Amino acid sequence: MTAATHSTPYGTRARHRARALQTVKFAILLAFVAVFLIPVYVLVVTSFKPLAEADPSRAWNLPAHWTLEGWRAAWPQLSQGLWNSTRISVTGSLISAVLGSLNGFVLSKWRFPYADVVFTLFLFGMFIPYQSVMIPLAGLLVHAHLAGTISGLVLAHVVYGIPICTLIFRNYYATIPDELIEAARVDGAGMLRTYRSVVLPLSGPSFAVVLIWQFTSSWNDFLFAVFLGTPSSWPVTVWLNNTAGSGAAAVPYSQQMAEALLASLPTLLVYILLGRFFMRGLLAGALKG
Repeated sequence: MTAATHSTPYGTRARHRARALQTVKFAILLAFVAVFLIPVYVLVVTSFKPLAEADPSRAWNLPAHWTLEGWRAAWPQLSQGLWNSTRISVTGSLISAVLGSLNGFVLSKWRFPYADVVFTLFLFGMFIPYQSVMIPLAGLLVHAHLAGTISGLVLAHVVYGIPICTLIFRNYYATIPDELIEAARVDGAGMLRTYRSVVLPLSGPSFAVVLIWQFTSSWNDFLFAVFLGTPSSWPVTVWLNNTAGSGAAAVPYSQQMAEALLASLPTLLVYILLGRFFMRGLLAGALKG
């Protein structure tokens, strides 16, 4: 009877409707992808145009003569900013990940009185706008002799990254069976040894999420950098802003597009290479069975 049912005209029409629906969904997704990639297309083709061709009225045209003039001019302008951004983002991401992991472990598995209150205070830091504490933070860095330095910007990103890092790690560690922690305690392991021997080897997905999140946030930061930094510590976002619209008679659009691509390539590569780990890490801490 089942085979006969599938061979009826009604079953055939149902399969055709399902295929048509899938086709429509796929077409809609392709349209969204095309819209999203339009600015990327303009960036790429304009960056390889000579200055005479790099005109907004011909932004959609492919270069008649492909050249690396824009890239050669962009690199000296942004090289110092790229190096500063790398130092800030890598260092701040690693420190935030380690501190967030320790906080998440203590708040999820090594309970103490008022642990929930402490966790709530951590989360409160996620909702404090940067602008509201910018002046006190600048004063703190001045008194600590860190104003205008790479270390000062790293400290600012670490402080603002700890709440979200703690939340991610705590939610992930909550999925680890309590029996593993109890077994380590029975064997005489203390808090740090339990963390190092039991919890840390299982923390790969959450570290991937936190490192990608913090690296992207630090790399794309502009407000902290322009307010707390100096030219010697400015990241690439500030240098990119300063080179845009310099008031020259002929705006070097090809150079500016190349600079924009250079500034965005690191975060783009991070998501392309590690994006699957980011999604797996988020989903790994989404449920607690």
